[in-house]
Amino acid sequence: MRILRVAPWIYPDTKGGGDYHVHAMSRDQAAMGHDVTVLTTREDESLPRIEETNGYTILRVSTGVTLLGNDVSPAVARYLWHADSEDFDVIHAHSHCYFVTNLAALKRRLGDIPLAITNHGLYSQNAPERLFSLYLKTLGRWTFNQADVVFCYTDVDKQRVRELGVNSRIEVVSNGIDTERFTPEGPESELIDAEGPVVLFVGRFAEGKRPWLAVEAFAAVLEEYPDAELYLCGDGALREDLEAQVAELGIGEAVTFLGHVPYDEMPKVYRSGDVLVLPSRAEGVPRTVLEAMASGLEIVMSDLEQVSSALSTGIETISSITADNFSRTIVSQLQNRQRRGSSPVSNSSDFDWKETVERTTKELERIQ
Repeated sequence: MRILRVAPWIYPDTKGGGDYHVHAMSRDQAAMGHDVTVLTTREDESLPRIEETNGYTILRVSTGVTLLGNDVSPAVARYLWHADSEDFDVIHAHSHCYFVTNLAALKRRLGDIPLAITNHGLYSQNAPERLFSLYLKTLGRWTFNQADVVFCYTDVDKQRVRELGVNSRIEVVSNGIDTERFTPEGPESELIDAEGPVVLFVGRFAEGKRPWLAVEAFAAVLEEYPDAELYLCGDGALREDLEAQVAELGIGEAVTFLGHVPYDEMPKVYRSGDVLVLPSRAEGVPRTVLEAMASGLEIVMSDLEQVSSALSTGIETISSITADNFSRTIVSQLQNRQRRGSSPVSNSSDFDWKETVERTTKELERIQ
């Protein structure tokens, strides 16, 4: 099968969960014998335009204009315009949130290459919620409706997409992780040097992730655990704001910005932690949560129905999003961890990446 994967970014050019998903899916489908090309954009002109890596091809084109974290790329439009069924059997676009997926939907409308769209999370992490709600009821719905199949991570997300008026076939395919790599047993990370409890935030420093709430909550955690430390893994537009917040709160000695951490290092980072905190406004089923659960961490996160419905055990969710509520729950989880003296029981083993790849590939073969 000849697959054209369309995504705004790809790992390791950028280091998000969705970006790694695109890379790992392409790598593993190539290992299955499929011919995979990833059409993406590049901000770093030093990156090669065409690259053969991990068995698949990356084609990087100009970003064009960037609006609200979204690359409006005429180069992507030109490439899709000239692609035809002699070149590819199927197009697989990642996330309806991006202009490149709108273009893939237009290509399906005007052409004859079947289209699949993976819904990595219904709402954008960058655009204002009211603006994106309007998008979902108009162009977003139209984009979904051009697809031959839409992938959702959970039944809850499938229902939410249906409620938008989407008529395309929807298949629930769980997000997955490498359950052999992410385990409680194994070495810890030299990046983390702490004698007390370790709280982790892992994700982009974007509005939708609300990392400032993690910082504010952690400041209160220090009142109960003065030797606790917060490690933030990630980067983004809010980095300077977060650094200023840490300085204003006077907690600089207890907070470390690790920046982007290589994927191969992340199992060790998780094993070095005690609690993962994720105050996001919106998510799909975050890879970071699955990885942390599999590594034995306590999870404290926003109460997102599509996540809590999939992960019935191993997480504590916050409905009323305040720093006080997050700090109290983090303290409670640290206390539970001390009393229990062992890792929490989780169902993260239900989210095996191999099954994610196999089921996705089967559905792509079905529509080609």
